[in-house]
Amino acid sequence: MPEQRRPRLRIGELAARSGRSVHAIRWYEAQGLMPGVHRDAGGRRIYSERHVGWLELLDRLRCTGMSIKEMQHYTLLVQQGPATLEQRRQLLRAHRERVEQRIAGWSAALALIDRKLEFYDDWIEAGAMPASGWPSGRGG
Repeated sequence: MPEQRRPRLRIGELAARSGRSVHAIRWYEAQGLMPGVHRDAGGRRIYSERHVGWLELLDRLRCTGMSIKEMQHYTLLVQQGPATLEQRRQLLRAHRERVEQRIAGWSAALALIDRKLEFYDDWIEAGAMPASGWPSGRGG
């Protein structure tokens, strides 16, 4: 669809569609993380449907630990066009590896919490600390 036929969104509409606040959208823009934002004749920002997806991506990158600096670099690569596809892919692959490592760490932590919960369940059910103790025998 040609650019002029795409639905044009004002910042409030983008906020409602994306679930982000107007303040957050302006912050992302101030950080150079909102490519392709145009202004109308009155100077008001005009966003497109693509920005809804872009904000979702930024949110996912941020909640998985990507730094603002890395997000800025990624955004710059996107703005430079298809010539940077390989660089973008490498950047996201490296980030994915870090996310996988974090997931493994969280999984190990979750397994420990589950063991502790089982210990408490056994203790409460039996009315006495299980003979196995935890792990030092104090039961904590």
